[in-house]
Amino acid sequence: MDRMIYLSMAGAKAAMQRQDVLSNNLANVSTNGFREELQAFRAVPVNGSGASTRVYSLETTTGYNPDGGALTSTGRNLDVAMKDRAWLAVQALDGTEAYTRAGAIDVNAEGLLVLRNGLQVLGDGGPINVPQNTELSIGGDGTISAKDSRGTTTTVGRLKMVTPEAPLTRGTDGLFRAGEGEQLPADANARLQDGALEGSNVSAVATMVSMIAAGRQFEQQMKLLQIAQTQGQQSAKLLGST
Repeated sequence: MDRMIYLSMAGAKAAMQRQDVLSNNLANVSTNGFREELQAFRAVPVNGSGASTRVYSLETTTGYNPDGGALTSTGRNLDVAMKDRAWLAVQALDGTEAYTRAGAIDVNAEGLLVLRNGLQVLGDGGPINVPQNTELSIGGDGTISAKDSRGTTTTVGRLKMVTPEAPLTRGTDGLFRAGEGEQLPADANARLQDGALEGSNVSAVATMVSMIAAGRQFEQQMKLLQIAQTQGQQSAKLLGST
């Protein structure tokens, strides 16, 4: 009986954890550059006397889906979409270098290039400061040009784009980083699409189907717990009548 209760409890908990991941994916179905979070179940041995033959299931995130999202043309000069496996470097709130596929760039009051959420966009030499009252354009290689009122065009910097050799790690802030806080070198061959934004790579339909399946699995585990409870009560009655 205790085995049935334990397995049902572990299965219900794993289904709830899976729902959390799927819910987060669905909530970001329209977030630019979002990478679908993947999840899986793994078997973990139970430590302790008399439990060496038992294992329980644990939900674990296995990383993210590296496939690119759909590109949407915006026609805006400062909107960029990374091509292939390239990532855009930004400065996170904790001061570390992080990477994102979101490319909606603005100019703040100090003349610095920032994302819509205020994070500074990094160039090959650090944050990029642009002259005031100029029209900016971004080339396919990330080069930023500023055109003044007299029609003079000058290069003010180049976006730092990287191409990781190994999968990045998603942080709690939603940004991605290399292992052990490593700063990746700029990739001169990385390219972007200007005047466009990359959408999320989450499939709303597939995620909804997975959520329904996880919900049904949770219900099955709860039914097993109810059955175990009923059987336990019946056993107690039988033992009490003897």
